[in-house]
Amino acid sequence: MTLKARLAGTVPDGPLTCIPDHFDVIGDIAIVALPPEAVPYAGEVAKAIQAGRRNVTTVLNKVSRLDGDYRVCDYEVIAGDKTETVHREYGHAYRLDVREVFFNPRLATERRRVTGLVKAGEEVLIPFAGVGPFVIPAAAAGGRVTSIERNPAANRWLCENVAANGVADRVTIMEEDAFYALPMLSPIYDRAIVPTPYGMDLILDEVIPLIRRGGFIHFYTFRAANEIDILEARFRGMGLTVRKVIRCGNVAPGIARWAFDMRRR
Repeated sequence: MTLKARLAGTVPDGPLTCIPDHFDVIGDIAIVALPPEAVPYAGEVAKAIQAGRRNVTTVLNKVSRLDGDYRVCDYEVIAGDKTETVHREYGHAYRLDVREVFFNPRLATERRRVTGLVKAGEEVLIPFAGVGPFVIPAAAAGGRVTSIERNPAANRWLCENVAANGVADRVTIMEEDAFYALPMLSPIYDRAIVPTPYGMDLILDEVIPLIRRGGFIHFYTFRAANEIDILEARFRGMGLTVRKVIRCGNVAPGIARWAFDMRRR
């Protein structure tokens, strides 16, 4: 049953039409984005979410977009009393506080796909690492991972998470801006996984020289569909072979997240 269907008869038709059916669940926290006309019914929305997802103990209303250097949102609590949780994904656990760090649960399948390509013994580079959802499974697959993340809170959680998941001995954590850190690294990497934040595509220029010839780059970007052919041509001109392009969900009208699986020639 959809969220709107659960709310029918409880919320008037006008505000009901504005309430999104989609919400994210991170651990036992549900996050919904209510328009202003639906905010007076936030309590009813929280009850409907919890009725459909019995594991949810806290419901948050997102009241701002991703913002700032650390890509975090502001929330108001509409049910429960916490913002810290443990999110479980394909056998790994990630402790985090959603007020402190960015985490996208909708990329779980894509993270599993990409980290499943990592071979034992590979040197793997992961900028914009967050609390470790790419780092930990890549290390669990046998990769030796260099993680770069500028958010101190994310790195604090990452340190805890790599230890809790038993991969601390295969992860090097750098708390630094990726644009500053990458030029200081040696070109030793077999693979890079680059979950690029919006507007930071120039990071690819810094990543490519660090990958051995024949090595792989998994690059994420936000684009309209009609830009993809142009991007493929540009990447080929940068010495890369595009092996696969995957659409990883819409993020705004006409804009989607795309994954480019590429090999350095």
